[in-house]
Amino acid sequence: MKKFIFILVLTLSGKLLAQEPFYTSFDWQDIATAELQSTSDYSSHVLDHDMVIEFYFEGEDLVEYFLEHLVIKLDSDEAIENYNKVYLPYSTRSEIVVNKARVINPDGSILELDDSKVLTSTDEQTGRKYKFFAFEGLSRGSVIDYFYVVKRRPVYTGNRLSFQMGIPKKKVNMEVFAPSNLEFAFKSYNGLPEMEAAESAAGKLHWKLYVEDIPAIEEEEFSAYGASKKAVVYKLERNNYNNSTGFASYKAIVKNLHPYYYEEIPEKQKKALRNLIDQMQLNPNAELDAKMRELERYVKTNIFLTEGASDKLSTIENILVDKVADEAGIIKLYAALLSELKVEHELVFTSDRQDQKFDKEFEAHNFLTDVLIYIPATKKFFSPGDTDSRYGFPPGYLTDNYGLFIKTVDLGGFKSGLGQIKYVDAVGAERTIDNMMIKVDFNEDLSANRIAMDRSMSGYYAMYIQPYLYLANPEAKESLLESFAKRLDENAEILEKSFVNEGPEFFGVEPLVVNIEFNSEAFIERAGPKVLLKVGELISEQTQLYQEKLRTLDVENEFNRTYERTIEVVIPEGFQVTNLEDIVIDNAYEESGKEVISFRSSYELDGNILRIKADEYYRVNIMKKELFEEFRTVINSAADFNKVVLILEPAK
Repeated sequence: MKKFIFILVLTLSGKLLAQEPFYTSFDWQDIATAELQSTSDYSSHVLDHDMVIEFYFEGEDLVEYFLEHLVIKLDSDEAIENYNKVYLPYSTRSEIVVNKARVINPDGSILELDDSKVLTSTDEQTGRKYKFFAFEGLSRGSVIDYFYVVKRRPVYTGNRLSFQMGIPKKKVNMEVFAPSNLEFAFKSYNGLPEMEAAESAAGKLHWKLYVEDIPAIEEEEFSAYGASKKAVVYKLERNNYNNSTGFASYKAIVKNLHPYYYEEIPEKQKKALRNLIDQMQLNPNAELDAKMRELERYVKTNIFLTEGASDKLSTIENILVDKVADEAGIIKLYAALLSELKVEHELVFTSDRQDQKFDKEFEAHNFLTDVLIYIPATKKFFSPGDTDSRYGFPPGYLTDNYGLFIKTVDLGGFKSGLGQIKYVDAVGAERTIDNMMIKVDFNEDLSANRIAMDRSMSGYYAMYIQPYLYLANPEAKESLLESFAKRLDENAEILEKSFVNEGPEFFGVEPLVVNIEFNSEAFIERAGPKVLLKVGELISEQTQLYQEKLRTLDVENEFNRTYERTIEVVIPEGFQVTNLEDIVIDNAYEESGKEVISFRSSYELDGNILRIKADEYYRVNIMKKELFEEFRTVINSAADFNKVVLILEPAK
């Protein structure tokens, strides 16, 4: 999850009586024999899951204690393998104050792990350290029972906790404790019951949620797995000590974010900024789209974006000198460049819809995880922090979602930010096209084909190739070219090959085109006098969606897209195709009278030239699970076409 710097100074404390945190009284509980003997259809299942969050004053400092307790029944060797190590949320910014674990064996014996079974490992690449429980002596039917308490900096402006996983849970309990002056607000998602106020202890407020039998949630193709889990989001709503509110409000965040990203730039730095713009050699007469493409290309080529974060990396003065920035710094740089060029723009804070959908009704900072920049004049977005994406084609999962748009307003010379929740529209299917023009001829003895393919790709299909081809060495470029034929036939004999429009300046303007000719024996089979042409395989292997169980999750695609395919087959002299109708497939789904997804294949016979069209459109990214069969029918149509084999017989 990407993190951004939110500057918010709050006074939360009051003159309150100190009490012991809840976790100090938490310990093992007896588990009923019936529970220990329970089974499920899964390799394991959760008997009990407790999460307790307590906001607690230590002097004048507010800290957060997070307790998690899990009791898991292991019913298979796979489960034993999965749970012989259980990792703890260890980091340099938090402290594990309690960690206890035990194993309850099928014979009733209990083995409590001592401190020697809490191990630390280090990732060799990142240097990050991990702590984990090392469970030993597990067998089928064993129960692992563990809990830990983490002391950390409080998260009170918006946090999301998920309640579902790939195995079922028998009982789930969540509790939140807070000092009596701090009132929290909660919202549940995906059918989870709402948190309710519980009986308060002296000096503490208390909220609780208890649920029995939460089903497993299984990953499904074309779905937003994380965002579909039952979850709750919580935030601080009111401080009764000074009657203050709005701690997570977007009005407050805009007030603080705008001056942070649009800091005052001294004249010396403005000169360096203008020098950077001069180096871009922007054509003053070019359209705004062209200027934006070149500005982004230059920054993403010449400024190194690091995963680290520091004041130096987020200060424009240092970025202009060192050419290195963190995410906050690169956003500041783009904001400064666009302001200097007088290009109207808006910062957009949103979320990855695979993980969580932006809730336009419940203001909380956990929805503000990713940043885009919007250019109102062109109605296009770009991602400052994603070096692979390009102007007009932001990361697909950040679109088709709501976001907080922040624009600059000038009030008598005083500039500030104005926030508004709006929809981040997905890029239209007409701007991401994979087009194949294929010509197929036969050799003299009908044992092989000569195939000429012109394949043009635009939008998201070209985004990860076209802007970078100039960096590839000749061998890598040649290998990439040949792969377009080798994917169809690994033994293809390459005759000619070339790229067209391969420079980064063409992205978003002209499609990347692959021209390749090759000989292949992979698409022909002989059956006596008949010749079988596997014409469907020429469009490459297609996704086949199987559905043995009832669909549980909505359909989610990354981006809208179009496939256009034309195959021209030269029928050998003296032969005819006897099963032309096998080519014809026609499946589509409409909403409000508009076709949103479709696959259609057809043919036209002109003498000995057979022209086949096989076009496929996905004009929406998101479809309700109730429409899954309609989606599956369309996407499987391409797989059905993939299986089409033309039968060529001697003409009578």
